[in-house]
Amino acid sequence: MSPVYRWVDHAAEIELSIEAPSEEAVFAEALAALAELLTERSSSRGEGERVTREVIASAPDRPTLLAEWIGELAYLAESDGVVPESLERFELGPNALEASVAGPRAWPPHLVKAVTYHRLEMGEEGATWRARVILDV
Repeated sequence: MSPVYRWVDHAAEIELSIEAPSEEAVFAEALAALAELLTERSSSRGEGERVTREVIASAPDRPTLLAEWIGELAYLAESDGVVPESLERFELGPNALEASVAGPRAWPPHLVKAVTYHRLEMGEEGATWRARVILDV
């Protein structure tokens, strides 16, 4: 199965639904989805200098770790102007992750206000991992 993600618009929030063949693929798809969202709303569209940044996140469970991951990626875009587009390294532990992400300096608009825990889900259903995360925008 190929990974799949889709955005569902709400009034002041966006819901990200992910389907992927593994836990690691859920995190990779979350990065890809956020990169697409930030790039489509950026005026420079990935034309800036390409940089690599380290990301570390921890949480007591997988759904919360996914929310923390997306929050760290959004913070990286807002604070450093980097649109994380690809994983250079990804290590997923029981309650934490460490990654190297790469992408262009694009200074995207401040789009994501927060990653919420409202209706946050992540789990395995048969051979498919499914996740849902809602972002305040």
